[in-house]
Amino acid sequence: MFATPAFAQAASGGPAGALTSFAPLILIFGIMYFLLIRPQQKKVKQHKTMVEALRRGDQIVTQGGIVGKVSRVKEDGELEVEIAEGVKVRVIRSTIAQVLTRTEPAEKV
Repeated sequence: MFATPAFAQAASGGPAGALTSFAPLILIFGIMYFLLIRPQQKKVKQHKTMVEALRRGDQIVTQGGIVGKVSRVKEDGELEVEIAEGVKVRVIRSTIAQVLTRTEPAEKV
């Protein structure tokens, strides 16, 4: 009979008890942010700059594994890629996985 009121008093921790109960949750979110979310955002940003810098003559690899050379850059998010002599395919810019060789921009005189 005496234990019941004591347990009831211990359960009401007040504002400090609420903060300590949320502290592990906040700590887990912070760790997940620095281990998962932030590196993924950095990777997406690098991919976006790589895709925006594509130009004619770059040798690329698509996400499907097709290796080719960019023959034309279109404005609507597409590239024309030559995968063999005389064989050209249209590829969406965002599906470029890697740039193997870059062409140097022409120097302005």
